[in-house]
Amino acid sequence: MIVGNIDLDACFDLGAYFRRIGFSGTPEPTLETLKTLHLLHPLAIPFENLDSLLGRPVRLDLASLQAKLVGSRRGGYCYEHNTLFMHVLTALGFRVTGLAARVMWNYPAGEVRPRTHMLLRIEMDGAVWIADVGFGGITLTAPLRLEGGTEQPTPHETFRLERAGGYWILLARIGNDWRAVYRFDLDEHRLADYEITNYYLSTHPQSAFVNALMAARPVPGGRHALLNRRLNRHGENASQQEFTSPAEVRAVLQDVFGIDVPPGLEEAMERKGL
Repeated sequence: MIVGNIDLDACFDLGAYFRRIGFSGTPEPTLETLKTLHLLHPLAIPFENLDSLLGRPVRLDLASLQAKLVGSRRGGYCYEHNTLFMHVLTALGFRVTGLAARVMWNYPAGEVRPRTHMLLRIEMDGAVWIADVGFGGITLTAPLRLEGGTEQPTPHETFRLERAGGYWILLARIGNDWRAVYRFDLDEHRLADYEITNYYLSTHPQSAFVNALMAARPVPGGRHALLNRRLNRHGENASQQEFTSPAEVRAVLQDVFGIDVPPGLEEAMERKGL
């Protein structure tokens, strides 16, 4: 299958991806398949920013994504996750478009952030769905139908989408409150667009991805999220734990998040005062 200039049959091992996430169903472009993949992907492949923290390049070409997220016990951030997921869905016959969002999560109300997050639009059977397997601690574990005001449960939180002028806003229900996650429009974005912001996020001296250690992963019944030396377990058996050394953080990344940690983590954390 040729997509753009990419021969997916020649360079993308769908079978390896399915084994990585534990998918054993029939790979057809149906809503059931989309929902299953959207849950299994973030359960198996963690969100993490170790390469940008360590000063290593973050590459978005298909071969690099397959080697890192599929062939190795590594994860990535939104551009890596959602670019890979876009290739998977396209190879299966879904109609997929890349979108970009302005993050609102954990920022003051009214603050306008740059379009630094990637998500996906999927057209299927006369309906439009939003998919996003790469938003860290509040990553969707199911696609959402693009319609305003409807509460949409997922295997984890309940979400809803609201229209706001020319934008859509994604909100998550946390306890009894609704919190804005990000806002986006439906303008198509291509790899060339993502490459620019990916380079900024992975290299700029003021980027959070360069200056902090992050890892996140949904699990059945909850979520795990690591920020520097603090591990938060949400949902069932919620807890918080602080680690006293980078060596302990390395062990948590390996044991809790399933990451093969590259060399240099301890030195990078000490150098950055984490």
